[in-house]
Amino acid sequence: MGVSGCGKTTIGDLVARELGVPFLDGDSLHPVENVAKMAAGTPLTDEDRWPWLATVGAQLANAGDGGIVLACSALRRSYRDAIRAQAPDTIFLHLHGTREVLRARTEGRTGHFMPPALLESQLATLEPLDASETGVIVDISAPVRQVVREALAGIAAVGGPADVSGTAGAASTRPRQFDVDLQAAPFNLDGDAVTWVESTIAGMTLEEKIGQLFINHNNDYSPEYLDAVLEDFHVGGMRYRPGPSAAVQEHIRYAQSKTRIPLLVASNPEMGGAGSCDDGTFVSTHLQAGSHPDKAIARQMGQVAGVETAALGCNWAFAPIVDIHYNWRNTVISTRAFGNTPEIVVERAKEYFDGISESPTVCAMKHFPGDGVDERDQHVVTSYNTFTYEEWNRTYGHVYREMIGHGVQSIMVGHIGAPDLSRHFRPGLADREILPATLAPELLQELLRGELGFNGLVLTDASQMVGLAQARKRKDLVPATIAAGCDMFLFFRNPGEDFGYMLDGYKSGVITEQRLHDALRRILGLKAALGLHRKSADQLVPPAEALAVIGSEAHRAIAAQIADKTVTLVKDTANNLPITPQMHPRIRLYGISGGSDFTRADPLAYLETVKEELEAAGFEVHVFKTAEQREAAGETGMNFMRVLSEEATGDYAAKYDAAFVFANVKGFAQEAAIRIKWSSPMAAEIPWYVTEVPTVFVSLNQPNHLIDVPMVKTAIHAHAGSREAIRATVAKIQGKSEFQGTFNDNVFCGSFDTRL
Repeated sequence: MGVSGCGKTTIGDLVARELGVPFLDGDSLHPVENVAKMAAGTPLTDEDRWPWLATVGAQLANAGDGGIVLACSALRRSYRDAIRAQAPDTIFLHLHGTREVLRARTEGRTGHFMPPALLESQLATLEPLDASETGVIVDISAPVRQVVREALAGIAAVGGPADVSGTAGAASTRPRQFDVDLQAAPFNLDGDAVTWVESTIAGMTLEEKIGQLFINHNNDYSPEYLDAVLEDFHVGGMRYRPGPSAAVQEHIRYAQSKTRIPLLVASNPEMGGAGSCDDGTFVSTHLQAGSHPDKAIARQMGQVAGVETAALGCNWAFAPIVDIHYNWRNTVISTRAFGNTPEIVVERAKEYFDGISESPTVCAMKHFPGDGVDERDQHVVTSYNTFTYEEWNRTYGHVYREMIGHGVQSIMVGHIGAPDLSRHFRPGLADREILPATLAPELLQELLRGELGFNGLVLTDASQMVGLAQARKRKDLVPATIAAGCDMFLFFRNPGEDFGYMLDGYKSGVITEQRLHDALRRILGLKAALGLHRKSADQLVPPAEALAVIGSEAHRAIAAQIADKTVTLVKDTANNLPITPQMHPRIRLYGISGGSDFTRADPLAYLETVKEELEAAGFEVHVFKTAEQREAAGETGMNFMRVLSEEATGDYAAKYDAAFVFANVKGFAQEAAIRIKWSSPMAAEIPWYVTEVPTVFVSLNQPNHLIDVPMVKTAIHAHAGSREAIRATVAKIQGKSEFQGTFNDNVFCGSFDTRL
């Protein structure tokens, strides 16, 4: 305890490590309203503090026999009494410093929501420990190691743990074990379910135990393929390559019928039912669900996702995404994050979770320790969350604490390094020793299990990603992920090899017996939490009639309503809108894409939908064709200079009344970041024509295009290339419907000209 700047976080964590117990910073328990007041320099009132103090007391009371070290100001005797009312055995360690020492420390730190100006207010409020309180007072002017030694000695003297005779800094040699409690959240199993877990593990062969650690990616729907995967590798879970819903359901049905232990069957329902099968309903992206004041949009997305994936036979959602989009250059989560603040992410992620939880589905939120700071994509390179320990706790840490408390059952770990976080637990780590979180026990055990108190299942992100693959030799990294604290390994690269590497890792002691069985208890515990152990094989997948909900009229109506709410006018600085067939009948239509990607889908297929919707509204549409497109259509002698000379003529405004640019720039896992790639040098489709006719730029995907087209004066973010989104956009361009969507400053990409 103590005022701001006394070192509660630093000393508290070191004391916790010496005691071998978790550490929690009480500041992370403040509600958002308190944080906002303190950041603005406004002192908290007692009415602000009482709920927070009750939460602090509850955390201490629920710590169990091992105890916990918790950092909290606790300045007044009444505040400490409120904590003691919940946790009577609490020992208070007061870190005392002179005004001069405290002022120097608060003025020397950055990134904390408690500004130095509030120090005097806190000193005036402080009521030191008195003789009737169980506690210790330590002078913070001494070196950190001495402060920790004195704190440990004082705790022991007043009746704390006996094994505190070590010296500060020795904690890194003391491994912390966080064994699962299957009767606690998020599993909440009864005695019968726990018995099933334990008896099932006891009846497994070693090969079956190793197999449970793997989630296979099913690249083939044939029975022969599944037979080999299940019989040779005994996998605990699977994800599949999306296809028609009927084929997907039959594939899952066959798999469940061939396995002795029910499978976790995962899907990626990040946008509703779309992505889990070819005919699933696209409801919205995560960003779209965060781009309107109505938080129920995220719940609706979760509801549709749950209903449609459950109809397929899926029981595990690799969602919600709880990354925070701080860096506008990051395009791997630019549309997959709910927004750029922890508050919007928490609010919308909870809504999504509640919606999908109405179906028999568990969730894996992703990607711990958090994407959105680095611009790079872990599919092609290791990326890093470079926030300090304090910054991380206020942002990503806040999100994870909230979602863990909300009941999320599993967490997918990204191949994302976190240098400051790793060094917080392992002081002195060299740059070359910073590993992606999937291989970092300090992040998985001491942070995620210890400080955050996560009791659920942890899985890796896809193991083929170069963000992991570049870190170590395959034979070493496969078992190292489990040894570090992951419970399941996502996707074989080569099934026989990876299975052998995992088995060898166990036999050589890289994976201990304790770690293997803890992982197995979590895996089977998740299956039991779904009630899979109570179902026969023919009950694990719904009948074919259940597929009627997929892509249903009701679900598409929800998608249309959300599209109408979330189409966003980013700017209209030239007052170009509305544009109607009556005033601007002739439209020059440009389509921009990132080119074809690994899906091999036509990247400009959406443009036909745009043309149809514009013509249905009464516009006369003239579609621009690139040199490549014209040559493919049979024209000869085509090159970009010829196309430019024919397009950029003095009579442009005599031919067209307005220009619409619809961009659907996609790309995933093939580059570190995505930007517009024009069809040629000085391409004719680049909006040079903004000086000729009213020009409207519409993005159907990425939010960061203004950095490449700052010259456009009217920019719209429609979020999706669906017919519903395109139709809503066309209506709003004409003024038939109001723009309701919202946006954050990332759209302006940190450049002044994008706002003009």
